[in-house]
Order: sequence, then C-alpha cells, then structure tokens
Amino acid sequence: MPVLRYLNPRRAEWPEADYVVGNPPFLGAATMRRALGDGYVEALRSAWKNVPDSADFVMFWWQHAAELTRQGKLQRFGFITTNSLRQAFNRRVLQQHLVATPALALAFAVPDHPWVDSADGAAVRIAMTVGRPASEGIEGTLAAVIAEREGNGEGVAVDLITRHGVLYADLTAGANVVGAGSLLANESLSCPGVKLHGSGFIVTPYEAATLGLGRVPGLERYIRPYRNGRDLTDRPRGVLVLDLNDLTADEVRARFPEVYQWLLERVKPERNQNNRASYRDNWWIHGEPRKELRKALAGLPRYIATIETAKHRPFVFLDATILPDNMLVAIASDDAFVLGVLSSRLHVIWALAAGGRLGFGNDPRYNKTRCFEPFPFPDASYSQNQKVRNLAEQLDAHRKRQQELHPNLTLTGMYNVLEKLRTGELLTSKEKDIHEQGLVSILRQLHDDLDAAV
Repeated sequence: MPVLRYLNPRRAEWPEADYVVGNPPFLGAATMRRALGDGYVEALRSAWKNVPDSADFVMFWWQHAAELTRQGKLQRFGFITTNSLRQAFNRRVLQQHLVATPALALAFAVPDHPWVDSADGAAVRIAMTVGRPASEGIEGTLAAVIAEREGNGEGVAVDLITRHGVLYADLTAGANVVGAGSLLANESLSCPGVKLHGSGFIVTPYEAATLGLGRVPGLERYIRPYRNGRDLTDRPRGVLVLDLNDLTADEVRARFPEVYQWLLERVKPERNQNNRASYRDNWWIHGEPRKELRKALAGLPRYIATIETAKHRPFVFLDATILPDNMLVAIASDDAFVLGVLSSRLHVIWALAAGGRLGFGNDPRYNKTRCFEPFPFPDASYSQNQKVRNLAEQLDAHRKRQQELHPNLTLTGMYNVLEKLRTGELLTSKEKDIHEQGLVSILRQLHDDLDAAV
C-alpha cells in the first residue's frame, strides 16, 4: 500500500561551492525500494531521467556533481562509492560525461580498496573517483592496491602502485576496452536465455509423464530439457520445462488440459501479483520468452552457452533441444571455431576487462553487449580455422566424456584444479581425485594448444 505520494518531485539544489567531497549511501539498485520505499524511488527516477534504472543510489550524487563540474559550477568533485562503480550498470553514468561536450575527465581513481564501515564494522570494497573538467587535462592518476594488512587505526593499511594516463569509465588506463563499440558481425548472435517468472514451469520427467508426455500427441514439442547456470557448472538436474511460447491460452486448454490446469494452479496465482500487465495477462508463457533468441537458434543442431556470472569462463556446446535459463548467455553458432576462440585465454582476458565483476569484486560477469558484441574475431585462414575447430571439438568432447564417466565430476571442480596446476600449488586429496577423474592435465594441454592456435 502506498504510504507517501510525492507531488512534483524535483532535483535537490546544492549550495554553491568550489569542491564537493562525499561518501554517499551504499545502496544497490535492487535494495533501494526496500530501504527507501517505492514512492521515493519512483520520485527520484522521475527527477533524474538520465540516470539508468539499473544504477546504484550513489550514482545520483555522481551524476549531479559531474553535471555541475561540466557546467563550470564546480572545480572538482571526489566520491567514495562501492567498487561496483566499474560495472556496466553503473559506469554508463561515467561514460556519458567522459564523452560529452564539454567533457569530464577523471583526475584520480582507485578502482578497488578495502573499507571498514563505521556503522556496523562490515568489511566492504570501495572505489574512489575524482572528476574535473577535461579542459584542464584528460590524463589522470590511477592508484591500484597491491598489498593489504591490518592497520593501526580503524581501517586497513594498503600499499599502492600508481600509473598515469587517460582513465576510462571502468577505472582503467591503457587500452580503452569499455569504449569499444558493438560489431555488426556479432549482432543478434548472443542473448540471455528465457526468464520464467514462475517456478511452476519446471517439471520432473515423472511429472511430465503425468501431464501427458509420451501419451498426448504433439506435447513433446512443448516440454523441453532445461539448463541453468548450476546445471553447467555442477551437474544437470535432469529437469524439463513447459514452453508454450507460440500457443494461446485457449489452445493450451483444448490440446493439453492437464498442462493448462498445472499452470493455472502453479503459475497464474504468482503472476497475478506481478506489477507488469503483460506478465499477468500472458501467465501461461514465460515472462521473457526471448523471441530473438529463438529466431537466431532456428535450424541449428547445437549452440554455444556460458554462465553469465561464474568464477571460471567455460563455453560449451548444448543440444538445440535444450532451453537455456536467463543466467546463461546463448550464442547462436554451431561452429567449433567460434567455440575455440571464445574458450581461448585471449577472449577470457577481454571478457574480464569488458564485463567486470558482480557485487563487491567477486565472480566475473559475462555481459553480452560488452563482452561478446564488441569482440573482434580473428580473420583466420582455412588451415588456421580447421586447427582451432579441431581443438575446440576435442575440448568439448573431453569435458563431456569425463563427466559422463564420473557423475560427481563438475566443471567448477575441473577448472579449480586446472587453476592450481597453472600456479604450481599442491593439490589436496580431493583435488587429486578430480585431477584423475577429469584427466585435468589433458584439459590443460588442450587449453594451451587452443590458446597458441588462436
């Protein structure tokens, strides 16, 4: 129930000043409504239409200070923010000012620094940024933390190393990876999987049989194998998903009455509570059915998939019958050359620089618009193409074969051991078992050969 209604919401006026320095509240976009209330968040966004809805609360301060600096009303500003400032959903705020006319420049930045919250003593990771008019110079100082230790006071003592150059929206200097534009050659090839908005769509093989699979003609087209991120990193759950994308509610009820009742009882009540009319009205269809993805995958026997957020960055082939979940990024190609290039160290380094990390500097995130669409694939000769393709087929087959032989073997476990092999760390007894089951030394050799070929 609405508690407060904000009339004529407008931007706050700041007092005149030469400099602004601050430590605004650390509230993520997902927690703003819970902390501030729906009314305040809607009022805030209506007053600041040029701040993306996905941006954290702190970015409204950054936006305001940057505008004032570009207008000549501030000489400089400096903020402490969460280190998610570098992520795609926040750095759009920085990017628009760095490329505007007149432009803003970053004079100083620390991308990732330890911080102890004085309110509750929680250890978090923060970023620091200083903005100034680009007319005063576009180069700045980037300070990176290279060592951390317990300090004498409240905080953590750190050692910094500095470098100078143009600082970009992801708080890096050097190659401007985040400034790379999307390529037409990669357009419409990548897409996240479907977003169900209703757990009732997922069924076990037994439940699918009770709904008529194998008994009701045509139902096999609308019950498909289903994979999410954990199915790839660990082991597939063996579940199926009801996928009625191209049917009306009346058609579902007439052709598949058991399925209709199943969804009526398990999905519709949840959808009735959704604020979006299209979700409520089309309750028997996935919330985001990804029509563009279906069009791209049409006619392919298999496609490439990776987990959106994960510690490691494996790319695998999935059979075309499998419907991917929203936490998978699907790439509409059955070419092992594409799989090989994406699986190479070259692309992993690119993806880490372009996609950033989730939350307080944890798992790398594969953002399709930043990691895949701007990535330039090599223009390989026929023999080079065939070599990469052959190695990629071997890589995909090796992992699947070993997992088939050892039901408890996971991709995450294999790549954790591979990482230790590369650093020379000693393996635990459990890791030795994974090494033997996954033949991880062969996995390493395949990746090394693939990296060299790419």
